[in-house]
Amino acid sequence: MPRPSVRPLDRRAAACRREFLRHFPGGFADDSYLAWERDYKVAAHEQWQRELHRDRLDELVDAGDYDTIAKQAVRIESRTNLLFSFEKMALRDAVKLPGGARTFALGIRDFLHGDGSEQARFDRWVDVIARLPRKQTRVLTWPVVTVFGMIADPDTHCFLKPVVTRVAADAYGFDFRYRSRPSWETYASLLAFAERVRRDTRDMHPRDMIDLQSFIWVLGSDEY
Repeated sequence: MPRPSVRPLDRRAAACRREFLRHFPGGFADDSYLAWERDYKVAAHEQWQRELHRDRLDELVDAGDYDTIAKQAVRIESRTNLLFSFEKMALRDAVKLPGGARTFALGIRDFLHGDGSEQARFDRWVDVIARLPRKQTRVLTWPVVTVFGMIADPDTHCFLKPVVTRVAADAYGFDFRYRSRPSWETYASLLAFAERVRRDTRDMHPRDMIDLQSFIWVLGSDEY
């Protein structure tokens, strides 16, 4: 029985694949890749699953213990390098101010486990971040909006660093529909980009959005 045909990568996608493999010849199983890009993100996800899984979130919300949710979420994120220092500070300050912890806690539970479509939940989450108290620096940035989704549920959600992702999409030849203010249109475009990378790297066996986001990061970051 003949094998099904596999469409070859286009020139730009193939070049991006070679670039990733130049840094990590073992692909998503490469020891350096695991140490530099994946393991610390997985550690954050596993900590979230221990401390802020769905039942625990429900328990804390029902008890009105919004401060614990906000503090644990910020602490888990703080052990990664995903946010810029000014974003970490803005988020930390926002959930300390009156009403901030409650707004964040109810919002993150709704975003991850609430009713409605993925788009509806994302739109409500953007509104939550926009309503967080602002002490000095603005809280509504793409990284802040997307970081907790990937930490909590990397099978579903992807993290967005705007400059890096735009550079990577341009190199890949992907039409990334970016807008500076967080919106579903841009997030849906990010998810589509990640799925394109997943298809193109299926022989490398990407496990989740952590691998796909890391691939995008390697393509677009000055670090590489």
